[in-house]
Amino acid sequence: MGGHNAKFMMTAERAEISLENRWNVEALYPSLEAWNKDFITYQDWPQLTTFKGRLGEGPKTILELLKYYLAIESQLVRLYTYAHLRHDEDVAHDGHKQIFIRITALLQKFREAAAWIEPEFLQLPQNILAAYLRAPELADYKIYLEKIVRFKPHTLSVAEEELLAGAGLALETAERAFGALNNADIKFPPVVDSQGKEHELTHGKYATYLRSPDRLLRENAFKALHHTFLGFENTLCELIHGEIQRHIFFKKARKFSSCLQAALFPHQIDESVYLNLIATVRSNLHVLHDYMKIRKKLLKLDELHMWDLHVPLLSSVDIKMDYAEAEKMVIASVAPLGANYQKDLQTGLKEQRWVDRFENKRKRSGAYSSGCWGSMPYILMNYQGHLHDAMTLSHEAGHSMHSLLSWKTQPYQDASYPIFVAEVASTFHEELLLRHLLSQMSEKEQRAYLINQKIEGLRSTFFRQTMFAEFELKLHQLAEEGEPLTPTLLKAEYRKLNLAYFGPDVNLDSEIDIEWARIPHFYYNFYVYQYATGIAAAHSLVDVVAKHGPKEYLNFLSSGGSKYPLDLLSLAGVDMREPEPIMNHIRHFEKLTQQLLQEIP
Repeated sequence: MGGHNAKFMMTAERAEISLENRWNVEALYPSLEAWNKDFITYQDWPQLTTFKGRLGEGPKTILELLKYYLAIESQLVRLYTYAHLRHDEDVAHDGHKQIFIRITALLQKFREAAAWIEPEFLQLPQNILAAYLRAPELADYKIYLEKIVRFKPHTLSVAEEELLAGAGLALETAERAFGALNNADIKFPPVVDSQGKEHELTHGKYATYLRSPDRLLRENAFKALHHTFLGFENTLCELIHGEIQRHIFFKKARKFSSCLQAALFPHQIDESVYLNLIATVRSNLHVLHDYMKIRKKLLKLDELHMWDLHVPLLSSVDIKMDYAEAEKMVIASVAPLGANYQKDLQTGLKEQRWVDRFENKRKRSGAYSSGCWGSMPYILMNYQGHLHDAMTLSHEAGHSMHSLLSWKTQPYQDASYPIFVAEVASTFHEELLLRHLLSQMSEKEQRAYLINQKIEGLRSTFFRQTMFAEFELKLHQLAEEGEPLTPTLLKAEYRKLNLAYFGPDVNLDSEIDIEWARIPHFYYNFYVYQYATGIAAAHSLVDVVAKHGPKEYLNFLSSGGSKYPLDLLSLAGVDMREPEPIMNHIRHFEKLTQQLLQEIP
């Protein structure tokens, strides 16, 4: 190992990252001691059981219960937020791992203790439930209670609900085990470039290498990463199978017809929205195939391989951006959303330290936005200095501003926006950044480079995520039919999808067959389709804002979970019940490919 260390720059240890480049977790709790003090305070909830058997007394009793229950829950979520942020800074840090496990267990204990509430509430006669929904005392909790009442056909007895709640932590084992393997235990070998120089391979650096003009480095990185996962194919197959069995268990227990219905029902999303996305994209894959043909031609390659799909088409241009510059561009790009919005974002990024900026050893891979009601948003980054990273910062800042406006405007019970709309604000931000950057550049090569990056963003966030959604649906359907999920089956199904989506101009290297094994989103229970629907909705909404101003869009961002997701989007000006936003987005992709050809010198 010592010989390798001398040949490439090693990733920093957490202690070597300066304070200004770390997120301000201390704003949640100034120390572990302060966290522990709160943890002890909220370990017991003696009043919770005093409400048992009393939910039919009237609106006043329901109001008292909701205030008590939600106050405890919000504090536990705050404790969890601090612990998970600390844990993700270095997933092998023993002290942070301990508090993360402790709060995860306490949340589970709280869920078990409160598991009687919904079934007892739903056992009340329908006329009493209807009266509660009309009661003036409960007006602030109307949508919260409506969402519970919708679950009446899928809620079990008090004893059965308590049993399900008690099993929750054990049933999350597959997801947690994958996270531990993917973020901490798995190690990749160094990779060699065309000059014989060795490079450290990490999750964060992998994306950078795939964009390198050095084709051998791209190939070696692609093969090394996927061969490493291939070495764990049986374990990873069992983990993903375990996650799907968890979904099947809940589907059966709650009397849903399918895992898909069980996942979409809580947010009042019809299965047709999911199936319509796949069908519409499937029938228009020729636009993606045409782009692959263009990519192959512009790169002047006899064979277009999977490791050639991310490298910029213009080798003479590589827009690099240090973090400070990216931050400045992201802030400037949101001007169409108004001065107050822009100021809030600037304050968060520049003064309040929302962002944990750079990669360090054992830091969680990827990027996300987190936080909780009553806190600032927190953004995890592994910034590497490329345009892609600036786009990722913009994306996560979109999530954070959505959260900030929801938290500012809505009470705790309505502040969490539904998953279905979660990707709208983030992809809206990306579109604004692209338009801003294009407005700053006059050189054809740079404009072509940016358009190419946008096309790649759409390919990965729209087409690729739809492919993931189709794969996820297929696995659940196979498992529901009793088909054994083996590594051979998973690789074969994944290969078939890649063949269909990428078309005849891409040489499907065998390593791509195992890619499913490294995708964390397959443990999120039908989450990925929302990237595709979200980006389609966001594209339509950018046009709405350009024509009519940001008022309705800002109302959408401020609405949190106070309405059902499809209704939220309808108020902002787009109807995702119809195929038109999906088709509109596919046409946009097609136009961008034509624009690219016009801009390339």
